[in-house]
Amino acid sequence: MEPLTPLLWTLALIIAFVAGLVKGAIGFALPLIMISGLSSFLHPYTALAGIMIPILLTNLWQVTHFGWTPAKEGARLHWRYVVIVMVAIFAAAQLVTSIPRNAFYFVLGVPTILLSVVQLAGVRLHVPPAHRIPAEWAAGLFSGVLGGLAGTWGPTTALYLMAVDTPKARQMVVQGVIYGTGSIVLVLAHLRSGILNAETAMFSAALVPAALAGMGVGFRLQDRMDQDLFRKATLIVLVIAGANLIRKGLGL
Repeated sequence: MEPLTPLLWTLALIIAFVAGLVKGAIGFALPLIMISGLSSFLHPYTALAGIMIPILLTNLWQVTHFGWTPAKEGARLHWRYVVIVMVAIFAAAQLVTSIPRNAFYFVLGVPTILLSVVQLAGVRLHVPPAHRIPAEWAAGLFSGVLGGLAGTWGPTTALYLMAVDTPKARQMVVQGVIYGTGSIVLVLAHLRSGILNAETAMFSAALVPAALAGMGVGFRLQDRMDQDLFRKATLIVLVIAGANLIRKGLGL
């Protein structure tokens, strides 16, 4: 990676803080915000590497924030989803370096827009109990592939949990388990792919304090705000960020 100017370092830290704040408040979207923001002024591989360690540590905090006992129960209930996400993340991550730079912007931008628009539109999927096992495997596979390529599997996971009628109180815990296990695999996979190396790992680690500080603020806001309004505003920002990535992919 090329040396960053003080201005770019400041922008990177602000993006990490905002991403952490949103994650603390609504439980996901840190990778989407960070990858969209960092990719606007960094090479996409560097941006992808930069989100690795913040993803890992914020997800582990999310798990511990709600307690280990609920986390174990969440893992037991959704073990199929957890397993397929981990396998798919590791496999898909090995393909990242073979994707051309312009195409990689599409890999980041298109899912960002589609997933954000789906949630803004209020799409409410429902999976009948008889179909939940195959749906769990299919949704986990899709989420894992997206996670391995773009570092984000939060929105698809949130949509799946709502589709199987997961109680709201349990969603934050289960999301933490799925994101936590997936982020461990993501880091290991990109150590192998070469995206995360000694140089980019230092950059990623430097963003951790800002992300954790933002998440701490987000946790405090969680019970004091209109989360639906905040969530919609976040998704609108993500649509704009995704459109900017697609613009870069088109060379405009």
